[in-house]
Order: sequence, then C-alpha cells, then structure tokens
Amino acid sequence: MYRKIIHVDMDQFYAAVEQRDRPELRGKPVVVGHDAPRGVVATASYEARPYGVHSALSIQTAKRLCPNLVIVPPDFQKYKAVSAQIRGIFHEYTDLVEPISLDEAFLDVTENKCGVVLGVDIAREIKRLIFEKTGLTASAGVSYCKFLAKIASDYRKPDGLCVIHPDRALDFIADLNVEKFWGIGEKTAAKMHQMGIYTGADLREIPVAQLIAAFGKVGRVFHEFANGRDERPVIAEWERKSVSCERTFETDISSSSDMTIALYHIVLELLERLERADFEGYTLTLKVKFHDFRQITRSITVNYILRSKEEILPLAKKLMKEVDYNENPVRLLGLGVGNHREESDADRLRRLQLELDFDES
Repeated sequence: MYRKIIHVDMDQFYAAVEQRDRPELRGKPVVVGHDAPRGVVATASYEARPYGVHSALSIQTAKRLCPNLVIVPPDFQKYKAVSAQIRGIFHEYTDLVEPISLDEAFLDVTENKCGVVLGVDIAREIKRLIFEKTGLTASAGVSYCKFLAKIASDYRKPDGLCVIHPDRALDFIADLNVEKFWGIGEKTAAKMHQMGIYTGADLREIPVAQLIAAFGKVGRVFHEFANGRDERPVIAEWERKSVSCERTFETDISSSSDMTIALYHIVLELLERLERADFEGYTLTLKVKFHDFRQITRSITVNYILRSKEEILPLAKKLMKEVDYNENPVRLLGLGVGNHREESDADRLRRLQLELDFDES
C-alpha cells in the first residue's frame, strides 16, 4: 500500500500575516525584513514579486527594484503563534506531523484520525480550516513520498492543491526540470547542465556511481528521486544535533579587536540559546563568511560539556586564529555547539530536507 503524504506550505506567510493584520498593506508590494544596510528579505508578498523581489534578496536591492516597496519589521512571536494555530489543525487529522519551518510541514495521513480514505480530501479540509481559523491561504501537495508531495505543493501556488498519483509519478518526474528537484540549487543545477542533465529523464539515465562521483553521497539521493523513490518517513520528533547563532555586520570587520568584541557578543547569545534549548554538546564550530561571500567553517571537540563563557570564548578565539581575515574582511560570524560524530546517511537526508538549497551556502 502506498503512503499518503501531504506537504502544506503557507503562501507568503510572514507578509500574509502582516497584510491580514494591517488592512492598509493589502494589495501593496510588501516585504518582511529589517530596513538596514545588510537587511535581507524574509518574505515578499505576491505584489512585490513581479518586480523581481524575493526572499533572501538584500533589502537594499529590493528597494531599488521596487521604489514603492513597503518594508515591515518581522514579528516572530506573532508568526510563531499563528504557526502553532495551524499545527493544531494538522493534529486534528494525524500526529505524524513534521514541521520543516514555521510555515511548512509534512503530514503522514496514511492512517488518520478521521478515517478519511483519500489524502486529497484531507488536504482540502486542512486548507479550508486554515483559511477559516486564520484568514490565510495555504498550498498543499499530496503524493506517496516527501519528494513528490513537496514538489506538488509548489506546483499551483498560491492557494493551490496538487496530487501526484503513483501511476503518473515517473512521467511527471521525467518532464521536471532539475532546478525543481528538492535540494538542487543554482550551483548543483549548473554542474548538472555541464553533464547534459536538464530534466528528470536525463538524471534517470546517469549511473548512480557517476552521480556519487560528481556530487558525493547526495548523488544517490538525486538518483532515487529521479526514479520516484523516497523512503524517508515523516518524523514527528527528532533529536536536536546542534544549537547555533550568527551575526551579519553592517560593515565588514578585519581588525583583531573588532573580531574579539564580535565573538564575545555571539558567545553570550549562544549561551542563551543553549540554555533555552536545554542542549549539551562537546563540539564548537565557527562559521565565517567573507566580504566576497566565500564561507569557511572550523571546529574543535573537547571532552567536557560546553556550557559557559569561560569554556567557549577561548575556543572561539583559538578557531579564529586559524582564519586569515586581515586581507579578507569578514561579513558574518557564527558559532554553534554540537555533538561531534560522523554524519550518518539518515542525518544527511534530514539535513537535505531542511536545507532546500544546501549547495548555495
């Protein structure tokens, strides 16, 4: 028996919440983000998108593209409250709910609380209840695996509903551009194009060994997707592997004194997050993004739990000494505490589903 997997993705979530709560914003090009020199668009309303404005775009670029753009500071406590309301609706049908972010989640409704036979009927009901209870629209995709349910939810946005039946899955995938594949960003797509891979049909013809040689372990995942196979379960609970935080500077920094001050403040924020998450780890990882957007990471593992400023800050400074930043000004610094171990295939698949464009970082 095939599984019945639903992927629900809220339409322009942050912007939609703001437009719902502030009628004067309706029909206007709106982005949610901080209007700062290095602010980034968190969400763009559909009215802003024809101008080329989209999430992850710099606020300054968005303002140039759309002179009448309305910029709204984010209110994450409000978004979390709405997200919790939406997840409550999901749990009316199944407890196999896997949140991917505040605005999207997977549901396994193969066996559901209401005894509904068709996944599409549940998806339709969920969309209706979300609109009735929150005033917001969602798009939903239904299929027998996560990969296809995710693609289906994007297929008819906004306020869409799409089903990819097992009988037509292979034909659907064959015609799909590789850019639409989950986990394939611009860099991976460009590399595939160099290999003559443009569609799912092209990808299906490449031997798995060749894909692994070109893309590493994830090459096997691409091969499975191209053949309509994705056995990942919907995971209602998962073990946290790390806690991290990062800071983008308004002006690039390159002096040791600025670096020390920045690390100090990031460590303090990291400690707060560790306490809130009740997380314990032995590995400290430093993330550095330079002015030209090159990025590196450095890690160190110790035999004691990292839980204080006196333990973490010296290690952060030690890692920073390995970085040449005098000639390469730093745009972003990040620190994270994790549990050091070899990443398993299961962990890699989990990371793939959380980072849709993991090759862009």
